[in-house]
Amino acid sequence: VLFDRPATVAGHLLDGPARRAVARQGGDFFEAVPPGGDFYLLKHILHDWSDEDALRILGSVRRAAAAGARLLVVDAVLPGGGVPHPAVELDIVMLMAVEGRERTAAEFEGLLSRAGFRLHRILPTGALPSVIEAVAV
Repeated sequence: VLFDRPATVAGHLLDGPARRAVARQGGDFFEAVPPGGDFYLLKHILHDWSDEDALRILGSVRRAAAAGARLLVVDAVLPGGGVPHPAVELDIVMLMAVEGRERTAAEFEGLLSRAGFRLHRILPTGALPSVIEAVAV
């Protein structure tokens, strides 16, 4: 299921095998997301939001996800400890632009835990974002 705001999802054109395999559904991830998925993907979503709003989004996903379902979060992970990293600049931009923020691994782990997920692993991609894998508990 490709889930996004109704106006956004209406503009997504699917072709090839995806046309038959992927359903499009509009909605509000603060309210509810489609239930029963094997995995959920939040790509460049959580960094747009404060911790409070990110927790609301994660809570919505957790209510939809059965225990054992996987959550993949694709976002930059700050190294912490004052280490220079391109995500530090992005953190400042996100704070100024949308009141969002980049987070450290420990901050992601805390948010995920509070929402009912267990951090499984963080996979660097060789680019700015990492893939954060969590499991619904």
